[in-house]
Formats: sequence, structure tokens, C-alpha cells
Amino acid sequence: MNEMWLWLEENQSILAMYAVRFVIGLAILVGGFILSGIISRSMVKRLDKSKIDNAVVSFLAGIVRAIIVAAAIMMALSHVGIQTTSFIAILGAMGLAIGLSLQGSLANFASGVLIMIYRPFKSGDYVEAGGVSGTVIGIELFTTILKTPDSKKVVVPNSQITSNPITNYSEHPTRRVDMVIGVSYSADLKKTKEVLMGVLNDDPRVLEEPEPRVSVNELADSSVNFIVRPWVNSEDYWPFYWDTMETIKLKLDEAGIGIPFPQMDVHLHQGGSDEGPIRIASTVSQSAGSDADKQHANHG
Repeated sequence: MNEMWLWLEENQSILAMYAVRFVIGLAILVGGFILSGIISRSMVKRLDKSKIDNAVVSFLAGIVRAIIVAAAIMMALSHVGIQTTSFIAILGAMGLAIGLSLQGSLANFASGVLIMIYRPFKSGDYVEAGGVSGTVIGIELFTTILKTPDSKKVVVPNSQITSNPITNYSEHPTRRVDMVIGVSYSADLKKTKEVLMGVLNDDPRVLEEPEPRVSVNELADSSVNFIVRPWVNSEDYWPFYWDTMETIKLKLDEAGIGIPFPQMDVHLHQGGSDEGPIRIASTVSQSAGSDADKQHANHG
């Protein structure tokens, strides 16, 4: 016991110094925790006023808080006298190894944060992203979930979405319907235009502004092609498209305006015959196609 008291008396100054360092280190640690809470709460309040998703706000605030707390712990240990250089080196090596092993997941995570911050689409939008078309039913940190028109659930990695063009068909309240209608060369163009415009004028879903347009677009091999371009509300796009294509066909039939198909004449000669060539007319039917059918066939 006497030896212990003697040791304490001899090292009193050193113990006092370490006690002060310990108190200061503890104060740094407590201050770091308090500061991290203040900064994270302030960050949450500011980001809540923006359009950033709440999940991203909470995650970013948690990262900032963890960084401040980790820095406070390192400062406190260093002030007490504990060497943190090797500890930091070990953490760095571990972080590098983990980052390399989770490279794909980290890319998806970073892409998910970007999607939630910049909001190229939201839940309920119909989009074409990452090579998949469908309605967005969920946006997560690593994946985006789409529902296809035939009711399939598709989980798309976020990195695949951000590395490719994104087409959002629901971003604007109105859309232009692009249709191409081919009629025979013998058809009355003015009458055809009146019939097509009449179909649009009779449909209440067609918007007055911008005005619908019907014009001759191309003198094709077997038809005169009209472009029919009305504007409708986005939710009416496909019902209007299907109804209008049927109505146009019926109205053109009533007006006696033909929709042509490619026709090929084949001439055969009989060897050694004086009867002349035998003419065989061969016809191949093909519907007067619409560019919109080809562009949006998978979106209906």
C-alpha cells in the first residue's frame, strides 16, 4: 500500500495531465455527438423543403452524422494520447476492400441517390428506362420496380437506368398522337383531308390548343400518306389512338376512299409458244402502317 501511495506521489503531475486530457477528450466526444445531432437535424429541415425523397434525406443525414461522430472519436482518442494512425490505415484498407467487393452495389446505390435527388420520374409514371417500359411502382436505393402493361413486375438496377436514356411518357399533361394514314393515288385529297379532320373534330378528347394537324406527308410507292397529329391528355393517349384508327377506317370506307396495298405484276413467257406472254397478277396485302404503331407498340 505504501508503495502505491509513493508511486502516486511521484507521478502526480503525469496523472493530472492524463486526467485533464481524458476530460478534454470526453468533452470532444460529447461535443461531437451534440454537433452531429444539430447538423443532421438542420440538414433534414432544409432538404425537407426540396423535392428530395424522405428516404434519401434520412440516409444522407445519417451519413453526415456518422462522419462527424467518427471524426470526434478519432480526435478524442488522439487527444488522450492513443495513436490512431494505424487504426485509420486499417479502416482505410477495410473500406477499400469492401468497396471493391461491392462495386456493383455501390454503383446502384449512387444511381439510386441521383434518381431520388433529380427525380427524372416518380411513382405512377409510365417510363422507358434501362431497356424496360412500364409504370413505376417503386423507387428504392438499389433498384427501381416497374410494372409492364401485361402486369409483369420488373426489378431494374438503378445503375442500368442512369447509364441509359430515360423516356418519361407521363411527365407532361398532354401528348401528341402521331398517325400516318395512306390512301390511294386515285383518292380525292381534299375530300380525304376533310374526312380525317372531321374524325378529329367529332372527338371531344382532341384538344383545341395546340390545333390538330392533317397534311400530306409523303408520296409513297403505293399510297399518298397523310400525317394526322392531334393533341390529347396523356391519360387519353392509347384509348384515343385505338378508337381513332378504327373510326378513320370506317369513315374512309363510307366516303369511298381506298386504302391501298402493295401490288406486283408478274409476267411469264412460255417457251416456243406463239400465244404471247401469260400475265399473272400477284397481290400482297399489307396494312397501311402507322409510325406510331412501330414506335409505341409495347406501350399500350
